[in-house]
Amino acid sequence: MNSLLTNAVAGLTAGGAYALLGVCATFTFRLVAVVNFAGAAIGASGAFAFALLVEVGTPIWGAAIAGLLFGALVGVLIGEIMTRWFAEASTSIKAAVSTALLVGVTAVGLRVTGGQRPHEFPELLSGSAFRLLGVEVTNTAIAMLGLAMLFTLLIGLFLNRSHVGLQLRALSERPAAAELIGIPVHQLSLWVWAIGGAATTLALMLIAPQRAPNFLGLSLLVVPALASALIGFFRSFWATLLGGVVIGEMESLISGFSGLGAYRTAVPFLVIIAVLLWSQRGGRWDDAR
Repeated sequence: MNSLLTNAVAGLTAGGAYALLGVCATFTFRLVAVVNFAGAAIGASGAFAFALLVEVGTPIWGAAIAGLLFGALVGVLIGEIMTRWFAEASTSIKAAVSTALLVGVTAVGLRVTGGQRPHEFPELLSGSAFRLLGVEVTNTAIAMLGLAMLFTLLIGLFLNRSHVGLQLRALSERPAAAELIGIPVHQLSLWVWAIGGAATTLALMLIAPQRAPNFLGLSLLVVPALASALIGFFRSFWATLLGGVVIGEMESLISGFSGLGAYRTAVPFLVIIAVLLWSQRGGRWDDAR
């Protein structure tokens, strides 16, 4: 029983990271209609900028701020490509371009960071927050969950209560009409990409010390991120957050069973398949009748 609780608590950090990454993916899709397969690679760029700066002696919080800014910059560069040349493209074409950008950013990232050679990622928030039934709950786990919930709450308030948020909603629903009435579509789109880049960078900086710290490994966290977003059908931020936490917990609990731990990374794929099958249940039922 204690081992299950230990694994459940350990899964909070991954679950919070998946939730934050998934909310960022939903945020990008809802506002600029892009399934952002390159999202985690953008965050990995910022996270590795942070790690490389720390390696050369930069103070940890100065390096963290620089990493966030670099992640936002890479997000803007990706957004410039998507907005300038593919704004009117179909969702499937945008997804294909996003996948190509994932490959490109990952290839460049592996080249710059020395391939699969791991790097030392310092913990931004080390130590234990409190003990739950004898199991330590880390500061990182609490921070990750708190950030995911705060980001989700702020996005909802921003989109529904602020003038800029209303403009962004108009951009997502009627981009051509929004531009005709004077809404700065291009600039707002780039802000969406910048915010997503900074948020994914923060998530990866926090989770990187617990993962294989190489560029490819962090870039592939796009899979649980998109699985979380799919649970919310790329519409509901709160369902996405819950989905991310559940996926993280499922991975952690499975790793506690002998012989199953090696298959923990298959959980997001199984979730994606299950959600897609569930979404098609009506058509399947009609065919069966």
